[in-house]
Amino acid sequence: MKKNLVRLSVNINKIATLRNARGGNTPSVTAAAKNCEAFGAQGITVHPRPDERHIRYADVRQLKPLVQTEFNVEGYPNESFLKLVEEVLPHQVTLVPDPPGALTSNAGWDTVARKAELKEIIDRLHSQGIRTSIFLGTEEAHIHAAKETGTDRIELYTEPFADLFPTDPAKAVAPFARAGEIAQEIGLGLNAGHDLNLQNLRFFAQHVPGLLEVSIGHALISDALYFGLENTIQQYLRTLEA
Repeated sequence: MKKNLVRLSVNINKIATLRNARGGNTPSVTAAAKNCEAFGAQGITVHPRPDERHIRYADVRQLKPLVQTEFNVEGYPNESFLKLVEEVLPHQVTLVPDPPGALTSNAGWDTVARKAELKEIIDRLHSQGIRTSIFLGTEEAHIHAAKETGTDRIELYTEPFADLFPTDPAKAVAPFARAGEIAQEIGLGLNAGHDLNLQNLRFFAQHVPGLLEVSIGHALISDALYFGLENTIQQYLRTLEA
């Protein structure tokens, strides 16, 4: 079997959403993270938001000593978020340009306009030994400007790919393949996430060069309602191996 070169990081925000709907600690976010790893996930992703409507800051603190693979914390870099990740020291911080009230991530950074701000934040995170990634679209100018911020990686925002994939897969993946080529040329690591699923993931991974990691939450947790968590994670891993 082909070795899986693209790592699967499971975003467990939806576990916290379900827990918070009822109160208490069922389902357990920490147990879910441990099970995801036991079932083969190569990373755990969380995205705490200021209103803590799913993952809470306390969850991030509880997860850090438990996660045995790679711990990726996403979020908008306000001061409270930066202090949290400096306290917890995850393996990777993914900077996302969500305003506080956003339902979900829906755009990448304008790294041209906000280059100086991002560079200052990334320098701060690097001083703590944290690998950084910037959530980004496929615009070539933004990829080059991301390199100038000093970030280690970019994470491509893949909703545009997922939206077009059912009708025109080749057209859907083309800008992402080019973005992967550019990232490789200038020495940026490449992650991807948002609306990737069992139907489109294999095609994406096969056509985007240099892809290191995908972060998948909503689709994977939804699939787990039908197939079970272990079976679902194994399906995603097999999809990445194909």
